[in-house]
Amino acid sequence: MNTVLITGASRGIGAATALFAAERGYAVCVNYRTDAHAANQVVRAIADRGGNAIAIQGDVGAEPDVTRMFKQIDQAFGNLTALVNNAGIVARQMRLDQMDSERLQRIFRTNVTGAFLCAREAVRRMSTRTGGSGGVIVNVSSMAAQLGAPGEYVDYAASKAAIDAMTIGLAKEVALEGIRVNAVRPGIINTEIHASGGEPGRVERVKDSIPMKRAGEPEEVAKLILWLMSAEASYCTGAIVNVSGGR
Repeated sequence: MNTVLITGASRGIGAATALFAAERGYAVCVNYRTDAHAANQVVRAIADRGGNAIAIQGDVGAEPDVTRMFKQIDQAFGNLTALVNNAGIVARQMRLDQMDSERLQRIFRTNVTGAFLCAREAVRRMSTRTGGSGGVIVNVSSMAAQLGAPGEYVDYAASKAAIDAMTIGLAKEVALEGIRVNAVRPGIINTEIHASGGEPGRVERVKDSIPMKRAGEPEEVAKLILWLMSAEASYCTGAIVNVSGGR
């Protein structure tokens, strides 16, 4: 059985990826930090379609939580074959000269440290070097890493640039150990993240700056993630693919 852990999978891109993964036969571990109800709704939706899923609470930025989370997966399924590092947060829009260190630590703790810790645990289990049978890691970056998000989320953009660098470096590090590591860079996507940044109507404001003149949907990102997880992408590692409507 193929097993995937999707962090931050209670909503948005993570939830869409969980549903598609289940359709393709994966046992799905739906990670969430605080919204147990939303995570359990994803699990129920998968079960209603005949799939296999569990919800696992854990703050990816807290090392004890990550260790516990992966032990739960070991006990439930015994073999992790894919990791989707999707968990990510923003804070309220502001200029860098208004940001304090607490905000910066919070953003980088989830968006960067969390991805590194989860990748570490996945590699320990997947690597043929340590007796594993290989696997796939897909990181969810952002076009903000390329565009910088000035006046809004320079800290978030920087955290996603770190994910880009980690994707390339880790892909090279484990290329001979049966593990492929890739990333997707979503652009403006219709999810709740805009509201959490203080501007629920952000999509409408910025959509005309997108060549396709619309936001993307979570499912459009999720389908690319599933392709990168599949054998069809067998010679693809260290790649970062934009899903941005041309922006």
